[in-house]
Amino acid sequence: MNRTVARLIALIAVAAAAALAPAAAHAQTTRSGATTNTESLTNQEREMLAFGNEFARRCTDAIESWMQKKEVTTDRLFSFLYYPMPDTDPPKFTTDYDKLSDRDVLAIEESILARAPTIIYTVMVDKNGYLPTHNQRYSQPLTGNKASDLVNNRTKRIFNDRTGLAAAQSTASFLIQRYQRDTGETMADLSVPIFIDGKHWGAVRIGYRHLEVK
Repeated sequence: MNRTVARLIALIAVAAAAALAPAAAHAQTTRSGATTNTESLTNQEREMLAFGNEFARRCTDAIESWMQKKEVTTDRLFSFLYYPMPDTDPPKFTTDYDKLSDRDVLAIEESILARAPTIIYTVMVDKNGYLPTHNQRYSQPLTGNKASDLVNNRTKRIFNDRTGLAAAQSTASFLIQRYQRDTGETMADLSVPIFIDGKHWGAVRIGYRHLEVK
């Protein structure tokens, strides 16, 4: 495919994802607070930060391994090209590396997910919020039932809501955001950036139930 055409497709895909993002996703991202200050962290937040740092390191190692083995080039990794998957709503996309992520990153995500019962999700995203591989619990086969699939198949989507983009684009050593989900549940999202060859590529995100400090 001509690179100019591919780039145009990518821009259209991002714009389409933003336009078609479900209202429920935006309802989930009203933040009640965010922090990048280590001195103010609770014990739970310090634990999640330790998980996040390990998570980011392991994902970085996986990506660098792909490049060393020439399974994906740096140029392709940073081109942020998204190829629309047909008949998906909300829209889903493939990339030049999402199958590599399915192969190598899923196991990393699942191992971090199992660290604490309060953890709801553990994902790697690029800096546009594209999520190539979600947890197994959120990657169930598509059924055609939109309400069911929205909950159970959330992989390969662009999460460009306010919280998602803040997590994906932050270059601080970490970011913790607290927000209200559309279910009424209070959630926290901890993100740690991923840098490849010194350039910001994306982040890992850990979503968890925030425990109030008495």
